[in-house]
Amino acid sequence: MKPAHTEVIRRRIAIVTAALVSFAMPAFAEDSPSNQELHEMMKEQQKQIDATADAVENAGGGQADGWFNDTTLGGYGELHFNFLEGSDGAENKSQADFHRFVLFVNHDFSESIRFYSELELEHALAGDGKPGEVELEQAFIQFDLPHDLTANTGLFLVPVGILNETHEPPTFYGVERNPVEKAIIPSTWWEGGAMLTRRFDNGISTDVAVHTGLQTDDTFEIRGGRQKVAKANASDVAITGRVVYRGHPGLELGATVQWSEDVAASGENTPGTLVEAHMVYERGPFGLRALYARWDLHSDAAEDVGADEQYGFYVEPSYKLADCVGVFARYNQYNTLAGNSGGTMRQYDVGFNFWPHEQVVLKVDGQFQRNDNGAAELDGVNIGMGFNF
Repeated sequence: MKPAHTEVIRRRIAIVTAALVSFAMPAFAEDSPSNQELHEMMKEQQKQIDATADAVENAGGGQADGWFNDTTLGGYGELHFNFLEGSDGAENKSQADFHRFVLFVNHDFSESIRFYSELELEHALAGDGKPGEVELEQAFIQFDLPHDLTANTGLFLVPVGILNETHEPPTFYGVERNPVEKAIIPSTWWEGGAMLTRRFDNGISTDVAVHTGLQTDDTFEIRGGRQKVAKANASDVAITGRVVYRGHPGLELGATVQWSEDVAASGENTPGTLVEAHMVYERGPFGLRALYARWDLHSDAAEDVGADEQYGFYVEPSYKLADCVGVFARYNQYNTLAGNSGGTMRQYDVGFNFWPHEQVVLKVDGQFQRNDNGAAELDGVNIGMGFNF
């Protein structure tokens, strides 16, 4: 414990002791102690104060410089209101949902070894028969290595796309996350394994990860194949490689390739390959995001249902009318059954974000769906709020 902190403790003990003595003095009114006796009493009290302060200091064990100084807490959350009308037999969707509340707990063990974690409660209420889940989305140790290398081991977000690693509500337009980075890139998507990152002086960084993979059912729905590292099948490995360029102000270019030994839990071996490329560009008030992603699944079973080819892309221009207000439009197209040339789904989004604080956002948007395969369409308005800290 620091000397200044110890002195504060001593002073506080002295004040409390003096108050107790003052309160007790009337009891000695009939037999008041002499000046010499008072002096001896004060010396004894000072000894007790010193002993108490030393005991507090020793019990603290250097508390002022304790573990909590190397630990940080953060998080984010978002509340959604959806007012959507269904077509082709779809039910109307009029609901309020605190979609997610997330806490980050991070700790620095040393200057070169760190821990990161993310714990999420989805849909406000979890348990038997409840709509929500409690999920551990990140829990990994990060090591700084020579030659500008960083290694992560544990449970981490897969390095792919725009939203999968950065999805706090104030960082993107629209109440709901875009459908391409839900259906094709199943954000939020995390796996267990190890990843090595290299950063170069020219703004290029590379990631190579070896980790657990997806395990879809016989429909080969990518999003449904996330195992979430919950007693996950680890007999089939996946390898992800990514290259990102951030060497120009306001520009990010990224590309990811993933190969999975077997993405199916149905028993038939189904290797899978994911290819993704994206761009994020900001110049003054103007912004542009664009992303393309495609899965190729290599098995007769996937081909039989048309899921051997799955793709999606979106383009999202935006413009900030002021530092705190921005408008956007987004065109999304994706197909999870592209192998049989059917099932193209289109969604148009337009809306605005208002940031009363850079870490707090209010959102309104309209969505309009047009699906070629006769699937249900939901059109209407979404309203949301979000924050991160």
